[in-house]
Amino acid sequence: MFREMRRSRQALSPEECEQVLKRATSGVLAVHGDGGYPYAVPLSYVYADSRLYFHCAASGHKLDAIASDDRVSFCVIDQDEIHPEKYTTFFRSVILFGRARILEDPQEKRAALELLAARYSPDYEEGRKKEIDQLFRQVRMVEVIPEHITGKEAIELVRMRQD
Repeated sequence: MFREMRRSRQALSPEECEQVLKRATSGVLAVHGDGGYPYAVPLSYVYADSRLYFHCAASGHKLDAIASDDRVSFCVIDQDEIHPEKYTTFFRSVILFGRARILEDPQEKRAALELLAARYSPDYEEGRKKEIDQLFRQVRMVEVIPEHITGKEAIELVRMRQD
């Protein structure tokens, strides 16, 4: 169902893909949007326990699209270093394909919110908990269960690691 990478020599290992997903702080979610158009939106997320989580408002384009078709992709750019003299960029990126679901169970939702909040405010536990309590009813948490993850880096980075 998922294509093989054409330049497999540049593929990241599953472990490297996971490291990128854990290291990055933002990515682009793509869903099947209105009228058959793709809808891609940047967002903050957390990747933990082989799952991706993000929050959103109680209504909107993302939730409508997920309700219509739960298949999504999520792209993270880990490195994008321009080398104009070589007419290239030294890039590293990961794309995750999976199924999204809105977390309805309060315990699941709170656990995911705590993961997300701790990711961005690790030193403010008391403030995180207060914020979660205040916004809990109006925020939605979405979990993406990966079906396929692939990563790729520039051939120059592959060569640098081999030397």
